[in-house]
Amino acid sequence: MAMRMGFAKGDLILEIGYAADSDDSLRAKIKGITDTEFIQGDPTEVIDGVIIWWRDGDGDLIDELMDALTFLSETGPIWVMTPKMGRANYVEASEIQDAAPTAGLSVTSSIAVATDWTATRLVARKAGKR
Repeated sequence: MAMRMGFAKGDLILEIGYAADSDDSLRAKIKGITDTEFIQGDPTEVIDGVIIWWRDGDGDLIDELMDALTFLSETGPIWVMTPKMGRANYVEASEIQDAAPTAGLSVTSSIAVATDWTATRLVARKAGKR
């Protein structure tokens, strides 16, 4: 599944919201593809992608998305990782669909990436699209 996320060798990935329940196997596979370590905290350079581990009760998703956009390249995706339905701290898909346009993003796809996690891909909206 990590291959389907579209990361490539050398990509710099900002990781937000990592915790004990995050999927370490998926993280290792992504790092194996990029051959880089995840960036934690504020990057000092432009990044190629963002992974946000997001759970019910984590706060304001719009704020988190806006912060992530600060360092993201024009074409880089943001992957919002949420617990699958029926798992603890499940997030309704509508929460992501509602937050994305406010942050200037579009939802492009959702895929099951791990036993307990679903990934939703967000990208910057093209100029002129609403």
